[in-house]
Amino acid sequence: MKVLGINGSARKDGNTAIIMNLVFEELNKQGIETELVQFAGQVIEPCKACWACGEQKNCVHRKDIFRETFDKMMEADGILLGSPVYSANISAGMQAFLERAAVVCDMNRGSLDMKYKVGASVAALRRGGAMPALDAMNHFFLNQEMIVVGSTYWNMVYGQMPGDVSKDEEGLQTMKNLGINMTYVLHKLKS
Repeated sequence: MKVLGINGSARKDGNTAIIMNLVFEELNKQGIETELVQFAGQVIEPCKACWACGEQKNCVHRKDIFRETFDKMMEADGILLGSPVYSANISAGMQAFLERAAVVCDMNRGSLDMKYKVGASVAALRRGGAMPALDAMNHFFLNQEMIVVGSTYWNMVYGQMPGDVSKDEEGLQTMKNLGINMTYVLHKLKS
């Protein structure tokens, strides 16, 4: 089994990557392969509403890493989305990615199916706005009929500067529990 992590942060290996890797550690302990795609240094173009994806089974635009990331997402058993909180929401890159992915899936209902894949989302934040960010990512999962996994508290960890999330002990434990819960659901679905 494999879980693909998509990090919407503009900062490579920053707080969002740190908390996603904590989830991955728990998955890896149970033999689940993981891969992290980071949007840092990348520009994810917004959807152009051309509807050509219905014939292509992927987005027709080739200026960014959307196509390869979407293909990896379709192959994965589980998806972990992570974003820092900007203005009480997800990053612009994550928003653009999810909008394009939703359109490709909607234009190809029946042939591209994410139904019953396992999904979880995490947010790194300085102070507030995590709930709208988590909702945005979870709504993508729900609209694709995926199984959304939770933890012992909201899937967020506090930290402003790079590495600050390491000081939020409750948040770190929440990430570990999320990895344990995601592992449990993946194994149950496999059996």
